[in-house]
Amino acid sequence: MSLTPADTPSLPPELQGAVDELIAEAGISANRSLIERILVTGLHLGTDPTDRLDLKITAAALEEMRAAFRLFAPYADVPKVTVFGSARTRPDDPGYAQAEQVAAALAEQGWMVVTGAGPGIMEAATKGAGPRRSLGVSIRLPFEESPNPVLVDPNRVAMKYFFTRKLMLVKESRGFVCLPGGFGTLDETFELLTLQQTGKAEPVPIVLLDRPGGHYWRGLADFVETELAGGGFIASDDLERVLITEDPVRAVDEIVGFWRNYDSLRWVGGRLVLRLRAEPSDAEIAGLNERFAGLLAGGRIERVAPFAVERNDDDRLELPRLALELVPRQVGELHRLIRAIDELPSAPTEPPLGV
Repeated sequence: MSLTPADTPSLPPELQGAVDELIAEAGISANRSLIERILVTGLHLGTDPTDRLDLKITAAALEEMRAAFRLFAPYADVPKVTVFGSARTRPDDPGYAQAEQVAAALAEQGWMVVTGAGPGIMEAATKGAGPRRSLGVSIRLPFEESPNPVLVDPNRVAMKYFFTRKLMLVKESRGFVCLPGGFGTLDETFELLTLQQTGKAEPVPIVLLDRPGGHYWRGLADFVETELAGGGFIASDDLERVLITEDPVRAVDEIVGFWRNYDSLRWVGGRLVLRLRAEPSDAEIAGLNERFAGLLAGGRIERVAPFAVERNDDDRLELPRLALELVPRQVGELHRLIRAIDELPSAPTEPPLGV
């Protein structure tokens, strides 16, 4: 029998009362139920036969996530792009200049740049954006990587674990630029692709930026097409949601342009709600229905007013909306629909500054 978080037993009444009292004495009023879950889970870890190493991992991970949440909190409303790439890329490498150029262009348009805070490509991106528009999540290693000197406190946080670091490098960003790198870069890139393919993350633009004349990402695409798609392990079009280019200007346009008309999404019951910057015409909606009929589990793509749950949360109420019932296995295809929405004649001619 497998267990889920919902199977966690409740505390005895006297302990539950103590938890409630502790929360009240700490002055916590917002999100009390979530704080209670964290505390109760911690107590159960203590009463379970939990190994000391497991407890150390849990405690360190929670502490690291808190530190990272505090780092990002002041910039919650600022769009961010994460730049991945090798820590071993030298300043005279063409990729170094490309990363610096992309970061500088995005910073000029109101974006912040997130990196792993190390040398190489990470240092280049930090230089391009400047220390005031850069955030870094570094990893403590016994060799090789150390925080780059461009990124200074308080705009960086250090992590012990790769999994907590990766969470923060992905969680806050609305776009990703991946340059050539080693195992770590490939791990981060495939994590992004997996999250997008499975629908575990909201659609975002991903750019694989190669050196001029390079074959790093094209070689990966060939492998994906021949071995992964050819072997039936993925769909043949799973990599189509990614832009592979050598041009930093195209990379920037891809990141910013993705948000030209599309703003955000939310699930309301079984319906997917897409919030846009501009209201589409009836003819444009009819065209979307014809083009994307294969994505629909039933009904049509239609214009809607904010749902009650959105009104209760005051969630982007000023924006026009489209709603649809999506075939669950087609969640990875949302990229195609979003790009079509961005290209509608009614869409704004320019993406918003700083989204």
